[in-house]
Amino acid sequence: MIRIVLTAVLSIAAGSAFAEQIDPAKIIGGATGDWNHDGEADLALLVAPPAQGDDIGIYIYLRDKDHALLTLAAHAPGKVRGNGSLDGMFGQDPSIEALPSGSIAVHSQNSGIGRDRWEQTLTLAYRNEQFVVAGYTFSHYDTLDTSDNGACDYNVLTGKVTSNGRASKVDAKTISIAEWDDDVGQKACGRAD
Repeated sequence: MIRIVLTAVLSIAAGSAFAEQIDPAKIIGGATGDWNHDGEADLALLVAPPAQGDDIGIYIYLRDKDHALLTLAAHAPGKVRGNGSLDGMFGQDPSIEALPSGSIAVHSQNSGIGRDRWEQTLTLAYRNEQFVVAGYTFSHYDTLDTSDNGACDYNVLTGKVTSNGRASKVDAKTISIAEWDDDVGQKACGRAD
């Protein structure tokens, strides 16, 4: 009996979390594609945070199979660094795009502030009825120390890593976008402390 009540409470709490309101003025990027390969157009959004200085959220919607309506399938507030408004700093605009494979690419960057410049792409894929980080691509360079640069491509699902032209392998992982932390990618690329 306790298990049933606990399950019901957790279901309601999860439903409440998904019911989070999005201010239409905070939508800063969007892409459409067929994320779950059912032949219907789905939607992915980048949404600026409520408070200035916080990271940007990712919201992914799937088209309902019985109705022509979108339903929230995944949300990950605070996942993407970058500008959340038009008056933000130059060189920090994030973007989101649909890939031909049905995956989602989320780009972020710092190409305009300080000496440490970087670009990052998270590739999101729909696997086993959840959105996971399938790939992590990161490149960086120092504007003053030209020898301090590098590039890394990490296939999270297989564990294959190519860092500065050298192939290696780490444990394969399945990490939902809600649970993802960039430190996972940085560590696989040999950049974590």
